[in-house]
Amino acid sequence: MNLQFPGDRIPRRAFVRLTAAVTSGLGMTGGLTRSTHADDAVTNTAGDLDRLYLEAGINALARAHHMSSMAGHLGASMIAGYYVARQRPNLDPAVEAGIQDDLRRVRGGESVFGKRMSRKSKLGDAELFEPFAKQKADATLIHGIAEGLRKGIDKPRQSGHNVIFASLAIRALQDHPEYATPAVVDGILKLMKLFQNQTPGSGYYGKAKGRMYGNKITLPEDDATPVYDDIEGMAGAVLDEVNDQDPSVHRSGYGGLVHLINHAAAITDLADAGYAELAARAVGSHRQHLRLWRNLPNVADEKGPLKRNRTPEPVG
Repeated sequence: MNLQFPGDRIPRRAFVRLTAAVTSGLGMTGGLTRSTHADDAVTNTAGDLDRLYLEAGINALARAHHMSSMAGHLGASMIAGYYVARQRPNLDPAVEAGIQDDLRRVRGGESVFGKRMSRKSKLGDAELFEPFAKQKADATLIHGIAEGLRKGIDKPRQSGHNVIFASLAIRALQDHPEYATPAVVDGILKLMKLFQNQTPGSGYYGKAKGRMYGNKITLPEDDATPVYDDIEGMAGAVLDEVNDQDPSVHRSGYGGLVHLINHAAAITDLADAGYAELAARAVGSHRQHLRLWRNLPNVADEKGPLKRNRTPEPVG
């Protein structure tokens, strides 16, 4: 990767949020298989990344608990697609078409986080996105999502996905409280409950050990991970980590740098949504997430060096 970021030209906190808007739900590295045909059930045209995606995403997030905690990816991808379109109204048509193709395939059952991961689920992927029965919305219910998140926020859960999904839900419902119905909020609370006793995720520790859950790993007392206890420090640590990557060092696990960025952005959004105290608690779990990732072994001898991306042009 070894990317060079214009740290002096755009606030680090803003850059974390901007980057995560693209990667949060849409990247889903390894989460989609290549499609050999179009999904005829969804036929949106260019410029159509609108509130249809938002509503579908909220519905899927509220039903994800019927499958698994990680089925939240399906709804999160739709919500992320909506916010990418809102933040970047002049997307290159090819980029917009790529996003739409990813979202069509998510709804068509091609995400590994849906039915294929949770074979016992009685719902299929497409069913997650269906509208709920009409109910009267109540914006005061949104606060309950933050309270549901509170019970598991002091430790990283599934590479920060509890915070990522809750933050997306809170942001979407605060922006559009007409979707904050009892059924929707109750479903999202059930999703949060699935995360309460989850592990921090897993990492690959080489051929001899294979993949191991983070709660089974003893980290060194001093591993040179930056110390931070606020959002600005967290954003700086994440961007420094990305910028300092050496392609000859290949770590695999805990969602990689993509999810470290997403986790940080979700915490930032929590604070901006009015939950500063909750976000402050989450910063500690983010540092633990970063420590787990930094202490993964270099498996470049097995998996090869990291692929290098083209260095972006400076902003501004």
